[in-house]
Order: sequence, then C-alpha cells, then structure tokens
Amino acid sequence: MKLGSALAIYALFWVMSFFLVLPFGVRTDEEAGVERAAGHAESAPHRFSFGKAALRATLLSALLFALFYLNYIYGWIGVGALDWAAPPKD
Repeated sequence: MKLGSALAIYALFWVMSFFLVLPFGVRTDEEAGVERAAGHAESAPHRFSFGKAALRATLLSALLFALFYLNYIYGWIGVGALDWAAPPKD
C-alpha cells in the first residue's frame, strides 16, 4: 500500500472515530449542576473539549487502522469471506 493511500484511509478512520467518540464524556448543564443558559437546548453540552475528543479519536483510529493494515498484509478476511459479496451460485 502506498503512503498516500494509507494516509487517506487513516484520515477516514480518524473522522469516523471522531464522530463515534463525540457523545462520550459529555455532560449537560443539569448534570454539571449549573443553570442552563437562556436559549440553549436541554441536551446541549456544558463544556466541550475538542482536545479530549481528538485524543480519543486518534487512539481509536490508530487501533482500527492497525487492524485494517494487518488484515491488508495477512489477508485474514478477504472478499470471498463476505457472503453478500460472493457471486451467486447456480
């Protein structure tokens, strides 16, 4: 796999991981024990830390990409292993 392809795939894994980790560790104003500001939704986060979310996404995406790359090298799961991708048998 070329370096450019690996970086593009890792970027996709990172973006996917970022959206997966967004809801973890987020507290609402009610859970934080402070009064909700006027005009904010009840479900709005009290404080959002991009750094924490990015770190969590980086760790998760590194793990997922490592599994993807190892599968690419060793071929643990191939296209033939997926029933929906196999051609129909007559």
